Amino acid sequence: MANLHIHGGDVYRYPHVLDFSANCNPYGMPEGVKKAAKDAVEKAECYPDVECSRLRKALALEEEIPYEQIICGNGAADLIFGLALALKPKKALLLAPSFAEYQQALQAVGCEIRYHYLQKEEGFIPNQSFIDAIEKDTDVVFFCNPNNPTGVLKNLEYVQSIAEKCRQCGAFLVLDECFTDFLEDPKSYTMKPFLKEYPGLFQVRAFTKKYAMAGLRLGYGFCSDSKILAQMRAVMQPWNVSVIAQAAGEAALKERTYVEETLGKIRKERKFLLRELEKREFQIYGSEANYIFFQGPEGLREKCLEKGVSIRDCSNYEGLGNGYYRIAVRREEENERLLKVFDEIEI
Repeated sequence: MANLHIHGGDVYRYPHVLDFSANCNPYGMPEGVKKAAKDAVEKAECYPDVECSRLRKALALEEEIPYEQIICGNGAADLIFGLALALKPKKALLLAPSFAEYQQALQAVGCEIRYHYLQKEEGFIPNQSFIDAIEKDTDVVFFCNPNNPTGVLKNLEYVQSIAEKCRQCGAFLVLDECFTDFLEDPKSYTMKPFLKEYPGLFQVRAFTKKYAMAGLRLGYGFCSDSKILAQMRAVMQPWNVSVIAQAAGEAALKERTYVEETLGKIRKERKFLLRELEKREFQIYGSEANYIFFQGPEGLREKCLEKGVSIRDCSNYEGLGNGYYRIAVRREEENERLLKVFDEIEI
């Protein structure tokens, strides 16, 4: 079994390195969000609003989703675990490789997990065989688009086919869209317009990546089935979103200039990194989001650490072995430093 406790962004064990292992916005938390978080400390002597009312109203306007169909949590992982507790599925279908927290949440409720292994020879791209693997005894399906760690992106037609097969089989679909914001045209890939059509669909989002708010822990989700949301609230801990996180989330939704400017820069730098990695003859897969997934020599992470740079070793993902890595897209000067380290290692 893959080691579930290895993750990117471990600045506590590696405090003095340039971190490419966590794929958050490299331009940092917006100043308006920092100020809102600091100001909210004065209110932290009180319990948080258990309904997250102001934040959900702001999200309803921003995402064009009805207020009552929105739920907030202590990061996306909190919602994933809450869903597992609420649904108590017996059998689940997961892609491999994909986000490890799906597996952790399902195992926590004793769910039997069936993996659909993506093939290197097919570029780790999901195809019709994944849809065919959804069967009558499948209780829940998790799908991440773009996928983590591969960055493989599937079109909306494919995701709709998954949702339709889930409906036919009575399976619940958890769709992780945490990285759609980094796409060139995110609106073309979201299932938001189809929430009412598919009540057995839950979409996961987070403030973590786009606003560089990983340490504040704030995620949210959409579902048109009020019973599912009620079940989630019944099993999740109360006051799971702090006063500070709620205030920061409200402020973040006002940072439209920051989002437009920084995401534009990230997309530009991603293209630059892809070109440069191809020149160095790395085998690249997918990589449509703010991170790049590639195959390289074994021991590359350790060699990079020796030179003050941390990259994500993906060998602990189910379905992957040694030699697979993920790097975040960072600022221009930081990306150039990474490339210099690769050249010094003489890969």
